[in-house]
Amino acid sequence: MEGTERKNIKVGMTVKVVQKHHQRTGELTEGLVKQLLTKSPKHPHGIKVRLESGIVGRVKKII
Repeated sequence: MEGTERKNIKVGMTVKVVQKHHQRTGELTEGLVKQLLTKSPKHPHGIKVRLESGIVGRVKKII
């Protein structure tokens, strides 16, 4: 599923995100969505979310 559309992401879902400082390497971090931070319906680099662990990143994969 696409991580670029807000409608595909719900609080409590397991996702893989890329953090700002890992954008060059593309290292993904897995976690549960706590909060959606992007307000627009779409974003080309992925919807920005906060995970339960407090990590903020853009969704690359929905699991």
